[in-house]
Amino acid sequence: METEAIRLDEDQQRAAARLDDLLDRRHRPLKHHRGIYLHGRPGRGKTMVMDRFFASVDPKHKRRFHFHTFFTSLHAETHAHGSIDKAIDTLLGKARLVCFDEFHVHDIGDAMLITRMLDALFARHLTLVVTSNYAPAELLPNPLFHDLFVPTIDRIVAELDVVSLDGPLDYRTVAHSRATGFRAGRYIVGPPPAFGSDAAFGDVTPGFSPGTVSADENPDGGAAVHGSPGIPGPRVEIAVGGRTVRALAVDATTITLDFADLCATPTSAADYVDLAERFHTWTLCGVPRLRDVPRDWAMRLVNLVDVLYDADRTLTVYAQAPVSELVAGVRAVPDIARAASRLGELSQTEAVAVG
Repeated sequence: METEAIRLDEDQQRAAARLDDLLDRRHRPLKHHRGIYLHGRPGRGKTMVMDRFFASVDPKHKRRFHFHTFFTSLHAETHAHGSIDKAIDTLLGKARLVCFDEFHVHDIGDAMLITRMLDALFARHLTLVVTSNYAPAELLPNPLFHDLFVPTIDRIVAELDVVSLDGPLDYRTVAHSRATGFRAGRYIVGPPPAFGSDAAFGDVTPGFSPGTVSADENPDGGAAVHGSPGIPGPRVEIAVGGRTVRALAVDATTITLDFADLCATPTSAADYVDLAERFHTWTLCGVPRLRDVPRDWAMRLVNLVDVLYDADRTLTVYAQAPVSELVAGVRAVPDIARAASRLGELSQTEAVAVG
């Protein structure tokens, strides 16, 4: 696998060498070869190493997915065809190499479908490469359900070579020159220029329980955050996934949204995938400290960041606090560390006071 001008650290070199072993001299996946399960903390270069491997493979019969995107499509295709095998046939075609980025299992309902999915993939004797923030034994960590998933974990370990890529440096915290796509975005502490500071964050009171939260729309346009409006003003309604998403502004390729409108409503990762295909430049306003909002709101932000990162869409965030404070004290939100790491890749600034 070529390394171009990028110098890999020692852990990345070991992982790259293991991936190289999957290829024959024609840079095609070897038939019936054990795949790789590449795991480590966020920002260690797992996606970069896998993507460079994927790019070096003969372009025929290979597919690469962010796991969010694949799993959303798998749900839809399984429902449409009434068969997970037919769904996988539709999604993968004749692929002999399949790569999943950010593989994870947090929900017992998802775990059952993932077990069936893995059984079907392994039965095809294709080469499977996955990256994950979790070692196999850490999947589905909920103690109420973990034991039910242990047979699937054992199958993963039996079918894939487990490789740790977990060096000391989070490369997402390193500044990138000439950034494009997601990394060209900004993370700005403060309200957006067009709105006042109070309106931009609503009245989010530390420590309130989910039961006190109202997500009802208010006459000024924003969704309510703990009884106070989000950013006031008219909204543009966008049809997505059988529902409407309310935006502050849109044009052909740009969308501006209020956190309360997007994350306090039952939007899904599938909705974000749809929107990311339509809009290349995103601005998300009024993001509060996540410990002050319900868990599902924070989880939607994690999903949004994942989708935009994988789609390489430019994201500007106006938030109430720096990234480290934004996620401080957040509990029981899977992958919050990965979201923080990815937000840390954005250029970090403070809003300029006006007036």
